[in-house]
Amino acid sequence: MCAKAAKTAISPRRDEDYPEWYQQVVKAADLAENSPVRGCMVIKPWGYSLWENIQRDLDAMFKATGHVNAYFPLFIPKSFIEKEAEHVDGFAKECAVVTHSRLAADENGKLVPAGELEEPLIVRPTSETIIGATYAKWVQSYRDLPILVNQWANVVRWEMRTRLFLRTAEFLWQEGHTVHATAEEAEEETRKMLDVYADFAENYMAMPVIRGHKTASERFPGAVDTLCIEAMMQDRKALQAGTSHFLGQNFAKSCNIQFQNEAGQLQHAWTTSWGVSTRLIGGMIMTHADDDGMVVPPRLAPQHVVILPIYRDPAQRGEVLAYCEALKKDILAQRYDGRPILVSVDDRDLRGGEKTWGWIKKGIPLRVEVGARDIAEGKVFVGRRDTGEKAAFPRDEFVATLPQKLQEIQDNLLARAKKFRADNMREINTKDEFYEFFTPKNKNKPEVHGGFALCHWNGSAEVEAQIKADLNVTIRCVPLDDTEFPPEPGICPFSGEPSPRRVVFAKSY
Repeated sequence: MCAKAAKTAISPRRDEDYPEWYQQVVKAADLAENSPVRGCMVIKPWGYSLWENIQRDLDAMFKATGHVNAYFPLFIPKSFIEKEAEHVDGFAKECAVVTHSRLAADENGKLVPAGELEEPLIVRPTSETIIGATYAKWVQSYRDLPILVNQWANVVRWEMRTRLFLRTAEFLWQEGHTVHATAEEAEEETRKMLDVYADFAENYMAMPVIRGHKTASERFPGAVDTLCIEAMMQDRKALQAGTSHFLGQNFAKSCNIQFQNEAGQLQHAWTTSWGVSTRLIGGMIMTHADDDGMVVPPRLAPQHVVILPIYRDPAQRGEVLAYCEALKKDILAQRYDGRPILVSVDDRDLRGGEKTWGWIKKGIPLRVEVGARDIAEGKVFVGRRDTGEKAAFPRDEFVATLPQKLQEIQDNLLARAKKFRADNMREINTKDEFYEFFTPKNKNKPEVHGGFALCHWNGSAEVEAQIKADLNVTIRCVPLDDTEFPPEPGICPFSGEPSPRRVVFAKSY
């Protein structure tokens, strides 16, 4: 007889239907839900707390590298978008357009748009052009440079096929926009901010990433060079988790950002832009969640510990709750990652199992159960979300070692994700092996397959396009890290021509 599969909190499991599993994790963890507006989402408190923590830590990293925050308009005149030709081509199909300034009642009493605008306004898909117009006023002399500004905002890109956190018509993000006197300074800024993103992804999200260049076909519209971080999700697809763009002088010329240099000559500036979004939460889910729900890295957790009181009757309740509150106070006095450890006592009128599983599905790092017997023995019963381990600890020992326990969880999540990537990344040297690697056995309902293929490529856009057409596989990046990915020359298996190094191919989100 076949062994019966263990019951899981999330149905279907990852191996049964990965896209639906993802949606069910979002729902079970109470992270977000679809809104009445097509393609938009409501980010619920637990999910928004994750975003607040992402904002908090990234914002500190930006400021540590000399950046400041500002805010720019949501609406962008159509003529601004039209100034940069590649930018127009890249975003035209995704733009939401405002053409009227108000509503008025028609002869039947129905509200209709009225007050047509002289020029249509685009709802911000990204802000290079509107910020560029502002910088053109701010920059007059080399003494005004560099400008290092970040904006926390929402953007709208009219997506037809949406998925919570990963691809929605409106999403939250940050976008950095900087201006420099030289190309070298701008290129240094582009790489510096990519490294900030990689540091954050690995050390806060516990999500390993590969840093690299995008190919010409995958670059940001109007950029000279786009750098990216690429992460492997548990279905072995790539997620572009952040980008940093060297814009050259393209936007400076279209927006007329000029300055007088030290020799008194007028010249165009060099600019960059870089950004990450609420897509990071989707990446966190698909890197760490399991078939019982979300698993939250402690450094970004909305809450680190939940205390679950267990009692049989009102008489026990008072004793147990008093003990739990005292435990909570002692835990709050502990610090992890430079901040107080966040803890609550959950005394909701729910069955114990329902309450426990609710927190498991939310992914809280540690659950602590306290009953009369635990109090008598001076112990607490602790459940660890990342490994599923459950054990009793002396109360005071548990409190004193909490920071180390949380860091163990953080380190374990990163190590586990690194191992998963290593197990599903391989060098491929023939076209047949490459096509077999990325072809599912069940074409009607594809199973989890593929991964990251390190393969030689001759630099041909035609080869790149053919692979995408055949397999829906793209070059995720040309790696920057020569230590992990040495630039060994070889032969492109698709063309038979020389290749300077291997690149990373994958299916992606």
